[in-house]
Amino acid sequence: MIAIGGAIGVGLFLGSGGRLAATGPALVLSYAAAGVAAFFVMRALGELVLYRPASGSFVEYAGEFIGPWAAFASGWMYWINWAFTGIAELTAIAAYIHYWAPAFPQWLTALIALGFVLSVNLLSVRLFGELEFWFALLKVLAITVFLVIALALVVLTVGQAGPQNLVSHGGFMPKGFPMVLMSLQSVVFAYSAIEMVGIAAGETARPHQVMPKAINGVVWRIAIFYVGSVILLAMVLPWTAYRADISPFVTFFSGLGVPWAADAMNLVVITAALSSCNSGLYATGRILRSMATKHEAPRFAGTLSSRHVPMGGILFTAIMFLAGVALFYYLPERAFNIATAVASLGVITTWGTLVLCQLRLRRSGHLSTFPMPGSPYTNWLTLAFLVLVVLLMPFADRDQRVAFFLIPALVAAIALGWRLVSRRRTRGRGDPTIS
Repeated sequence: MIAIGGAIGVGLFLGSGGRLAATGPALVLSYAAAGVAAFFVMRALGELVLYRPASGSFVEYAGEFIGPWAAFASGWMYWINWAFTGIAELTAIAAYIHYWAPAFPQWLTALIALGFVLSVNLLSVRLFGELEFWFALLKVLAITVFLVIALALVVLTVGQAGPQNLVSHGGFMPKGFPMVLMSLQSVVFAYSAIEMVGIAAGETARPHQVMPKAINGVVWRIAIFYVGSVILLAMVLPWTAYRADISPFVTFFSGLGVPWAADAMNLVVITAALSSCNSGLYATGRILRSMATKHEAPRFAGTLSSRHVPMGGILFTAIMFLAGVALFYYLPERAFNIATAVASLGVITTWGTLVLCQLRLRRSGHLSTFPMPGSPYTNWLTLAFLVLVVLLMPFADRDQRVAFFLIPALVAAIALGWRLVSRRRTRGRGDPTIS
């Protein structure tokens, strides 16, 4: 439920509306392609988790199978992923509240939401798990209700609903196939957080029994929720009905004629954004603590509270979220797209790390009870897909270009950080008084 809850966030509830408006019904091809890549990533994660469950997840695996520098780089890129994902979630919450209270300052809404999820994470992991379970359940229930109602409307061809919407209003690819490719970055971002199940494995009882079922369950549920939702959204209304600043699900329920339906769905999507932001603080708190114990993150990030919550790492990420509120204040129209584009770089790094680590694990001769299908060929195909997504970014919109041209700066910052860490370790080995 934590993995599903983390994955069903603004990428689907808000981002799919803008992408449908920009791409048309063919957006479902992007979701299907990214879904296949996500499947192989999850199965690679499954093989690694059953080899050795670890709360540090792929950071631990990167250190073991690639090298210490890879653990450092992947850990910080994962932090960048969740830091900017949190900014996107907070931006989305502000947009959803704006639907009800247009006069209320959106940056203040984002600040209040940040205070709420920060409080939840700092109190206890039990409270986080309980709240995230119910958040996830609400989102799953809402998506299920949508799928049932939308499918019924399409089958009975009620109102504008029907398969004809897939080819009317300019055809299946009204903006051409290149737009399908240009949407891949946002779709990959939408699938982010599925790897949360691996991070939770380190704090899960009986992981060898639970994880295979959880991973397979996440894969097929996400396929239904994402691919199924997008294709039904494209059939229940013409793709021209959707907008970037309103959830497509709110648009759909607004057209049903039921007075409270759109408000109920808006409440659900607010919950979805809070849930995903909540998951981000949970994940980064544990990743940063794992890195801080190896002196790869500030010492403060490794601080535990009296309740054994990684308080330092959580607060460290919350500071970045706060900076995102400032970004939203100055660039309200572009903050969401810039944040999701930068976050997707972290997603791609994380997925690539998992696939590469599983490849190294298999080469070591390890025989798994839960092997990744088609390995090593599916590893290389997945890696090629991820590289393609990055290479397409400068040819897409200006916000993706901003993220792409940040790559050299990110690489330089991580390389400098690793050099400083390595130098400190070298001095530490030479001087026993240095820890």
